[in-house]
Amino acid sequence: MAILNVLKAEHPTLRAKAKRVARVDASLERLIDDMVETMHATNGVGLAAPQVGVPLRLAVIQVPADYEEPHAGELFVLINPEIVKTTEPQDIDEGCLSLPGYAGTIQRAAKVTVKARDRNMKEYRLRAEGTLAQAVQHELDHLNGVLFYDHLAGPELLRRTQPAASQATEPTGDEPA
Repeated sequence: MAILNVLKAEHPTLRAKAKRVARVDASLERLIDDMVETMHATNGVGLAAPQVGVPLRLAVIQVPADYEEPHAGELFVLINPEIVKTTEPQDIDEGCLSLPGYAGTIQRAAKVTVKARDRNMKEYRLRAEGTLAQAVQHELDHLNGVLFYDHLAGPELLRRTQPAASQATEPTGDEPA
């Protein structure tokens, strides 16, 4: 397994709609494992394939086990996911591994039901709430070329969550700041 490079905001791959996965082969299995390792190494809750430069409809999500909410600690592989049901929206603070050091308050559904396939291409449905529901919506946005700050009224609503000196990557001017 390997830790993959996470693309930063405004990389063209992050703005393209990802392609459906036709089948799982050894290279896709390896990609899934590498994405999980990368998600853990970067302290992420989720990671979409486009974030590591692969334009496929694939995401991995794992809410930390110490969170007191349903499904905490469970690892989900979502292949060709689709949200089939949502509930009322709520304001949520959100950030992204592709825009480190920034966050914004956006609206996400409090609960979602997603239909997806697992790493064996077996279809399943997941009813998610809390952090898991937020992560599902965030990662599916990535599969559609949408970044969390696209939900803000303007880039001035982004806020720094880390001092500039401690950020691994400074905004290049291509990102909203």
